[in-house]
Amino acid sequence: MSGIARLSLTALDCADPRALAEFYAAITGWEINHDDGDWVQLRSDGGATLAFQHAPGHGPPAWPGDDNPQQAHLDFDVPDLDVGEKHLLALGARKADIQPGTNFRVYLDPAGHPFCLVLDETMA
Repeated sequence: MSGIARLSLTALDCADPRALAEFYAAITGWEINHDDGDWVQLRSDGGATLAFQHAPGHGPPAWPGDDNPQQAHLDFDVPDLDVGEKHLLALGARKADIQPGTNFRVYLDPAGHPFCLVLDETMA
């Protein structure tokens, strides 16, 4: 089956787009290729784009839970969860209190969005 479109961008609402873009740039190694203050983008060599949109009243999701659900999250594959975690914590991520799996870990970015490191042993 052929699709009718190609995913080109994922955007996250936040209070400080530049700061959140810099956080994800440190994780991915991608560079900021657009910043107008209210909208900041990172683009990879593969064409994927992460964008961060200014939302003055942004409140972080309450993960897990339904009071203020996450609605979306990002996964990043790593060859070693412990090494990845060390880097994330140094960048300002927080480890979520609830960890429901063994081959992935849930973290909160500086704006409170949940995201995961996923163990990919093929990367080792």
